[in-house]
Amino acid sequence: MQYDDIQLSEPAIEAAIDYNPLTVTTDTLLIDVIALMNQRRIHSCSLSGVNSYSDGFPSYETGSSCVLVMQGTELLGIFTERDIVRLTAASIPFEKVTIAEVMTKPVITLSQTTFKDIFAPLFLFRRYRIRHLPILGQKGELIGVVSHESIRSILRPIHLLKLMRVGDVMTTQVIRAPVTASILSLAQVMAEYKISCVVITEQYPELELGHFIHVPVGIVTERDIVQFQALQMNLTEVRAQSVMSTPLFLLSPEDSLLTALREMHRRHTKRLVVSWDGGKELGLVTQSSLLRVLDPVQMYGVIETLQKTVI
Repeated sequence: MQYDDIQLSEPAIEAAIDYNPLTVTTDTLLIDVIALMNQRRIHSCSLSGVNSYSDGFPSYETGSSCVLVMQGTELLGIFTERDIVRLTAASIPFEKVTIAEVMTKPVITLSQTTFKDIFAPLFLFRRYRIRHLPILGQKGELIGVVSHESIRSILRPIHLLKLMRVGDVMTTQVIRAPVTASILSLAQVMAEYKISCVVITEQYPELELGHFIHVPVGIVTERDIVQFQALQMNLTEVRAQSVMSTPLFLLSPEDSLLTALREMHRRHTKRLVVSWDGGKELGLVTQSSLLRVLDPVQMYGVIETLQKTVI
């Protein structure tokens, strides 16, 4: 192994900032905000926005998983996909509510002068359990937004991703639901457990053991809830089996994080299901899982291992 092969490419910090975030005024109706978020998400999938990194990973426009609420040049609040799931679970009438009534305030922000490396936003993401961080200028003006997705798009620590396995970072606390579950019930589960997705399973008989096993067949995410609300679907009547994303691409715990990252880019998704033992055991690897690779303590440990390998 050559030492040059494991050098970390320093990401361009400015490239992690979305300088054109979606903004609305306080009197905007929630139903209109959702339509804007869904429209931006669809447009961001256009192939015309694809660029290529030198290491082979494409870069995509992040889309709009959040909205910033402004009064003139002052940032008043933030509203995210997770908020939509929470309000859906609570059966809030979206067409009668303004964004000012449901936005999160005050907003956790980061000054542009402090944003020198990726560790500052990563620290705030973890401390406050958030996924979007507005960047403010010296006079408090809005510069842009940094998110899990935008940071992931600039990272190229290939040697760390090759070394680590999916099983090292995945979560096994996965919520499952049957194909007959209503979308409203899934939103309520997401809101209760503060999760971003539910894995949909189908029951199959295990003849040798004399019982049933639940095999993953699809997934419903909080972003799906945004789209369903934008389409004004009856979430009480719609069942998971008719709208879930299927078939699933399943990772193994032994797959590398590099494989997970490539599949996320290729499939334009923020999470992948991990399955083993014939589908009986499930895990999830997410953008957040990949960002943990860049935790300073974790990084130092992996680099130390690499240094020993080189020596």
